[in-house]
Amino acid sequence: MRYSIGEVARLAGSTVKTVRFYSDEGLVPVEGRDPSGHRRYGADALARIGLIRTLRELGIDLGTVRKILDRETGLADVAAAHAEAVAVQLRALRLRHAVLTAAARRSATPEELELMHSLARLSAAERDSLVASFLDSTFTGPVLRGIRTSLTPALPDDPTPDQLDAWVELAELIQDERFRHLMRDVYEEYAASARGHTGPPRRHIVAVIQAATAPALAAGTAPDSPEAAALVDEVLTAYAALLTDPPGDRALRAKLRAHLQAANDPRRERYFTLLARVNGWGDSRHPRRELDWLLSALDAPRRTGAL
Repeated sequence: MRYSIGEVARLAGSTVKTVRFYSDEGLVPVEGRDPSGHRRYGADALARIGLIRTLRELGIDLGTVRKILDRETGLADVAAAHAEAVAVQLRALRLRHAVLTAAARRSATPEELELMHSLARLSAAERDSLVASFLDSTFTGPVLRGIRTSLTPALPDDPTPDQLDAWVELAELIQDERFRHLMRDVYEEYAASARGHTGPPRRHIVAVIQAATAPALAAGTAPDSPEAAALVDEVLTAYAALLTDPPGDRALRAKLRAHLQAANDPRRERYFTLLARVNGWGDSRHPRRELDWLLSALDAPRRTGAL
């Protein structure tokens, strides 16, 4: 059966103008003309128009469409290439969405928006270089390589908008020299306690405090109570055992206080929160309650006595 151009357009869900264009381009064959000289089309024209429309809606150019129709190019190969191109476009759109969402949330200035956009667009190699610069300046030496690895942000190749948003903020943070100095001090204090130690791995003093203060917090123990004073003494004893050359009681208290204040800095807590989001680890809990309680207990008036 042969169809007029109007019938083909109607049956194919297209327009006469489009069918005529495809026909003029040689994509839809004409199977003859009627006595008046009007084009006539066969059933093959309907199938071709449907395929052409699908390919064009998928973003495939007419030159490639022609090769597919003429069997010069395999449809599977073309589909694979265009699927990858669409994936790249989707990643770019997710990046834009993350940057714009973060900019709106922070009420960013034009300068801040430009910085956020540049950080989000970094290549994998550029991200690795930025992270390595932070880690090399903060976590040095062979003592705690495992900890260095666990503190490394690794944005996946196809991140979620939340991961991209977290990466942008984290990348800004790790370039802040004051933050680097803070993390370096905490690390060096911890590394110094482990230097020369050949036994089983030692627990970080913050982990010791978390375990030691949990019952006191659960019981509602006041930081200035005798029970808190005894707990502080226990923590100081554990802290002294981590040091190769522990000072006297007063200096030890001051040293522990300074270490815990650095460990309890909101920027450090924010780093771990962002790190967990970038790496897809779920929520990260910072021991703020435990550290706040022990710092209050350290500063509370207490009885005198040796460690």
